[in-house]
Amino acid sequence: MAFGSLRRGVASAIHLAFSAVLAAICAALVFLLWYPAPYGAMSGVSDLFLLMLGVDVVLGPMVTLVVFKPTKPRAELLRDLTVVVMLQLGALSYGMWAVFAGRPVHAVFEYDRIRMVHANEIPEEFWSRVPAEMDAFPLTGPTLLALRPFKDNAEQMSAVFAALNGVQMSVRPELWMPYSHAVPEILKAAKPISALIAAKPGFAIPLQEALHAHCRTADTTVYLPLASRAGFGTALLDATTAEPVALLPLDAF
Repeated sequence: MAFGSLRRGVASAIHLAFSAVLAAICAALVFLLWYPAPYGAMSGVSDLFLLMLGVDVVLGPMVTLVVFKPTKPRAELLRDLTVVVMLQLGALSYGMWAVFAGRPVHAVFEYDRIRMVHANEIPEEFWSRVPAEMDAFPLTGPTLLALRPFKDNAEQMSAVFAALNGVQMSVRPELWMPYSHAVPEILKAAKPISALIAAKPGFAIPLQEALHAHCRTADTTVYLPLASRAGFGTALLDATTAEPVALLPLDAF
């Protein structure tokens, strides 16, 4: 179909349709691969991503509606539309890169809590310290890790002071060890659901709903506080294996 025979509304609708398909692909990457539930909510990416995508998807077709004029010479019209598409793709690529760089990569048992670690929280100077058997930046959602015991008081004090200066212990790869190796320590640090309800009665209903949704009971489930850049929450764990059951936006601290 010749450019000149298209009306503005049709051109804009076609642009919107392609934008919607692209948006669906991006959403699948973000919410199914990089931020699988419930990590998206705990990482605070949902609102930011939807805002970015909404603006990008809407603005492109709107600009097309403005610049598309059937009376324009074919070459000029093609140039204008190419510029619009390139700007839209550039903005979308930048936004997707920012989302990718900030994806959650590990859920780490940090002695008395679970902490979410995101890719851009691990300082570059620490990358060489990653244990050979571990992937510091997995692409398919967070892996479970734990922090090993400190070698001595000097190492512990160094880590504590660094944490006070903003470098959390969980972003230090030299302290990482497999989650399965820390199960006894995790279960020792975890607390019964009844203790959380006693401390925060308002959590009783959402906790019971979460347990029911996962076919669990309070007797077979324990909890640890959860820390992430989006705030604080609660990590429900199996009382025998310490495997995560659910992450809830309930501040257990």
